[in-house]
Amino acid sequence: MIKKEKSCEENVLVLQGGGSLGAYECGVYKAIHKLKIKLDVVAGTSIGGINSAIIAASKSGDPAKDLEEFWLTLAETVTPHFLPERMREISSSVYSAMWGNSNAFLPLWLIPSFDFMYNSPYLYDITPLKKTLEKFVNYSKLKETSRPRLIVTSTDVQNGKPSIFDSKYDNFTSDHVLASAGYPFYGISWTRVGNRYLWDGTLLSNTPLREVIDASPICDKKVIIVNLFPRNQEELPRNMSESWHRARDIMHTDKTDQSVRISKIISRYLLMIKKMHDILETVPLDENSKKKFDELESEYHKLACERGTIIKEIVRVERQEESHYLFEDADFSIDTVKKLIQSGERDAIRSLANFGKN
Repeated sequence: MIKKEKSCEENVLVLQGGGSLGAYECGVYKAIHKLKIKLDVVAGTSIGGINSAIIAASKSGDPAKDLEEFWLTLAETVTPHFLPERMREISSSVYSAMWGNSNAFLPLWLIPSFDFMYNSPYLYDITPLKKTLEKFVNYSKLKETSRPRLIVTSTDVQNGKPSIFDSKYDNFTSDHVLASAGYPFYGISWTRVGNRYLWDGTLLSNTPLREVIDASPICDKKVIIVNLFPRNQEELPRNMSESWHRARDIMHTDKTDQSVRISKIISRYLLMIKKMHDILETVPLDENSKKKFDELESEYHKLACERGTIIKEIVRVERQEESHYLFEDADFSIDTVKKLIQSGERDAIRSLANFGKN
């Protein structure tokens, strides 16, 4: 008879996509580092996947330092410091749209070619981001047991299905990470990995907790989710731009409550099955009944021993908004990047003070 009882437990960090808002996740990780919370799994999509790669495969061995330097490298210093916040957001996002970001993405109209408007399915090339990322990551370090497991999600352009990369099974390159960041609504190019053409994982799910559970279905989880898009907004939109902004927030905000509820329901079912199994083991069975019981044993093992992750704790670090601007995720101004890092660290210190202590 199989007597296995699961006992492993993992601390999981889940990072959303959100363009320049990913600087907030940098601040959250700085807090995690300060609080000495050990991470077993880091999962992300889009900019969250890029942040996750730096955390898990930090070249220097100091991921908090590397992640902050990465964001300061992406920050642009063209937008004047003296502008009010709303004007800074608008000016920086317009600058990014027109001139790109030399360390992240370049518009095709700045690349010597005049046929892009007719022959290209995208507007921006993210080759510069690949070069910047490789300054801060060493993918061979993912095989070190001291490093957290890395899970990055993307979307297959041709079949619309999720494409999941997992450092436990995949040999990561920058293409695997960038495949998660091709957001077509902003004109960002897809990435080819093998024979697959991949877009942003945000198209299917901006909070890849379900993918973490599927990748590691045995161990129970204590989860930290960074929610870049506010779940609640009391005031109604006043114009079409604010309506689009609010709709975008709703589409991209954390929607894992259902996954957590299902996890709890499944755990109750599994506990009931286990109790029934244990009772049957103590009951004398005739030859025919024993044979049927043995036939069910392998199926029991699959259900009770190879699946059944329980979400034991979940903490959400939520970014708050002072104003509502549709293209806030394209504001790479140095002032905004620094402010996001600071607020992410402050919010996480407060939210995670008791993480893992219950």
